Amino acid sequence: MAIGMSELKKNLKIEIQGVPYRIVEYQHVKPGKGAAFVRAKIKSFLDGKVIEKTFHAGDKCEEPNLLQKPMQFLYFDGSTYQFMDVESYEQIALNLDQVGDAPKWMLEGSQVQVLFHNNKAISVEVAQVVALKITQTPPNFKGDTSSGGKKPATLETGAVVQVPFHVLEGEVIKVNTQTGEYLEKIKP
Repeated sequence: MAIGMSELKKNLKIEIQGVPYRIVEYQHVKPGKGAAFVRAKIKSFLDGKVIEKTFHAGDKCEEPNLLQKPMQFLYFDGSTYQFMDVESYEQIALNLDQVGDAPKWMLEGSQVQVLFHNNKAISVEVAQVVALKITQTPPNFKGDTSSGGKKPATLETGAVVQVPFHVLEGEVIKVNTQTGEYLEKIKP
């Protein structure tokens, strides 16, 4: 189904020359002279690059054939990440370019969403909030907590986030995967 200039909006998924994109930002422009147009920033699902594109009246783009499937992360074999479809038990392997930043927030056995374009896996999305255990962080010193500062903490996936001084090694915390920010400590 063709999508016209007037139907463009933020977060709409479109396909241009066989590449699926998501509209990140758009602006409808009506110059004093000439026809109106839409200036948009679009992000590729394949490589994550954001480009600027101008759409004029009469320009059409296609709706991409995208499908999101829940899958379980099994393991990393040194070069690829192995996932299993939770319904059919079929396994697929994705390389580092396809998984992007997802490994920072994935534990073996965790459930993720894998995005397919024309039945080919292209990217991995983790939950927006994950709970992970702190494996390493500097000890607290008397008076640290009063300053409201932060210290680095290494999580069980290897990701490093900034946490308040009162958070200790071995504790489980919630982290926002979009921003990499500490949200809260989970009570045992």
